Amino acid sequence: MTTDRPGRADEPWQRRWTWNRRVSPRWLLVGHTGTPQYPDEDALALCADIDGLFIDLPPRPRERFTLLGCMPDGALASILDRVTTGTAGPERAWLGNLWVSARSDDPATRHGWIGEELLDVTVLDHRPSETSPGRVDIELEGLVGVYDRTDGVDRPDDVTGFVLSGPDDTRCGVCVDVTGVFREPTEPPVPHVILVGCRPEPSLLAAIAAVQQSTKAGLRRRRVSAQVGAVAADGSVVSLVNGFVSGTLVSSVSSALGAGLLDVTIASDAREPFPAGTRGILDLWFTGRPTERNLWARYDRTLRHEWAGVALAHHRSDAPDQPAGTVFDLDGRFVTDIEGFYCAVGEAINGPGGYFGWNLDALNDCLRGRWGARAPFRLVWRDSAVAGEHLVAGYDRHRYAPTVTLDSLLQMFAEHGVEVELR
Repeated sequence: MTTDRPGRADEPWQRRWTWNRRVSPRWLLVGHTGTPQYPDEDALALCADIDGLFIDLPPRPRERFTLLGCMPDGALASILDRVTTGTAGPERAWLGNLWVSARSDDPATRHGWIGEELLDVTVLDHRPSETSPGRVDIELEGLVGVYDRTDGVDRPDDVTGFVLSGPDDTRCGVCVDVTGVFREPTEPPVPHVILVGCRPEPSLLAAIAAVQQSTKAGLRRRRVSAQVGAVAADGSVVSLVNGFVSGTLVSSVSSALGAGLLDVTIASDAREPFPAGTRGILDLWFTGRPTERNLWARYDRTLRHEWAGVALAHHRSDAPDQPAGTVFDLDGRFVTDIEGFYCAVGEAINGPGGYFGWNLDALNDCLRGRWGARAPFRLVWRDSAVAGEHLVAGYDRHRYAPTVTLDSLLQMFAEHGVEVELR
């Protein structure tokens, strides 16, 4: 059964979702089936579990690229000089991040292509170019900067050459072509998602009814696209940040969890799942927001980031800011990485399980107000020496970006009129 909150009976996210079963419903899917031109967002199913939503994947393998017909410059030229003279060990051949883009007058630039970023790049080798006399072909290893490992990378049809740039647009040369960067989307790392103990709503029932239809129209009817919401013990639900189930429904069978419930299998679209530990974090919110501070401290960097995402999903946007001039205490004992800082500042401003940014852009937005604190305010950062030891200048090989330092955080706070007292 469902019980609607007054005045919002048509809004799936604002309803309390319950059923009379021996297991509690944990997930709500809101979206659409088929391929409508202007889809409505309706409740599709209430589920006891979703197999394939939380899975740890192996580390993303590093990739190989070749810069063909290259005229190196700047940092890239310096590395090649050291490689040639035999003075470049593995670390000295490390280049960092490299932008591959088109010239400003190239048709690809005029058509809006901004380029692709190669992350954590190491120079492996170079040789005289067979196709461009006087130039070199350079072998690189690294990663393409994509949202997740399943993404394809489209090559512009009209690009005539490539410009190579380092951090802050520093020039690294030009090349005629590049291999290894552009590719088709990969197969999904989790081929199937199973809605376990699922109670379908009418839209999903229509997709299930088309399961034997192999025509193009039948396949369209079986398309599922849904945002995932976490259902709490009281039946309230919050939409998960970046939580999606999408693909083609392939089968449904009676569920062992009870009469009238189904296990529905969906051939999943390419997308990375949540890390497995995210499920345990969401379990901590099942009976209400955590009341104990620093529960996030037990997690590694990946799950600390997930913690902040769960805190964002549960943040009440209608809660008023604390008045200007409020003093907040930040417990800095566990700020051993930037993810730990975001967890700690979220709790400093908004209490246990609180959110106040999970990247620099989000922190900057929060400091403008309407996220729990209104500047100017005062932040007492206790045990700040921990952050001073860990948030130091360099390259962050977890985030594939320059390290966010303690000094850069202090500068951002100062720009927003926040007084930080380091203790």
